[in-house]
Amino acid sequence: VMGQADRGSLDAWTTLAALAAVTSRVRLGTLVSPATFRHPSVLAKSAVTVDQVSGGRAELGMGAGWLEAEHRAYGFPFAELRTRMDVLAEQMEIVARSFADEPFSFKGEHYEIEDLDARPKPVQRPRPPVIVGGRGGRRSLALAARWADEYNTFSASVDEIRERREAFAVAWREAGRDPNAFRFSAMVAVLVGADERELSERVARLAEWQGREPADVLDSLRGTGVVGTIDEAAERLAALEAAGTQRVMIQHLLHDDLDAVRLIGRELIPRLS
Repeated sequence: VMGQADRGSLDAWTTLAALAAVTSRVRLGTLVSPATFRHPSVLAKSAVTVDQVSGGRAELGMGAGWLEAEHRAYGFPFAELRTRMDVLAEQMEIVARSFADEPFSFKGEHYEIEDLDARPKPVQRPRPPVIVGGRGGRRSLALAARWADEYNTFSASVDEIRERREAFAVAWREAGRDPNAFRFSAMVAVLVGADERELSERVARLAEWQGREPADVLDSLRGTGVVGTIDEAAERLAALEAAGTQRVMIQHLLHDDLDAVRLIGRELIPRLS
């Protein structure tokens, strides 16, 4: 994780199933599940399981996989990007058709499915939201337009968000779908403080965790993230909305800082509701 071998993570879908059983309102999902880590039938079944346990709160983000060192360490093949995108394309079709009501068969270069009627079906009908993430590349946009319900972008300035939103709308129209009927979202890192002193303390903590200088962390976040006091953060989120973002996934990197989560929930979110 971020180049640190002593850090780790739990399995996403196992964790989400556990959270589904002990929560009642929060939506639960991945951003994203690499196509390289799971067979599409297993991924679809995991998503349906979380949707069933949660009473219809699952969301499935899918991607091609990117962290080569993790693949090598765990023994997953890591092909060139073109091949990984081909795998993702087949997975998206299989997952989407697994959620549907009728049986189906599929024969591709990487997977073969024979007369599958996966049951039970998701609680959410016609299916849990399927999300594809990317930086506005033609292939990811085309896949999203064909099989997804939402396109999520990341690591982008407000101007880049606006450009990607326009490209998203073009891809949706080219696929014969109404771009206004689907969602465009962004994942943004967030670092906020009740005042400048508290913000500086969090910047220093994050810099130490990442092994960087505080000034470098602050500069990078100001370019593509939401950083500052509550007023500054609210202004940034409003700019993202004006650029065409309909939903924001807030990436909170200081995982043990629950005071920051509380501040975001009690002070920042109400400014935008």
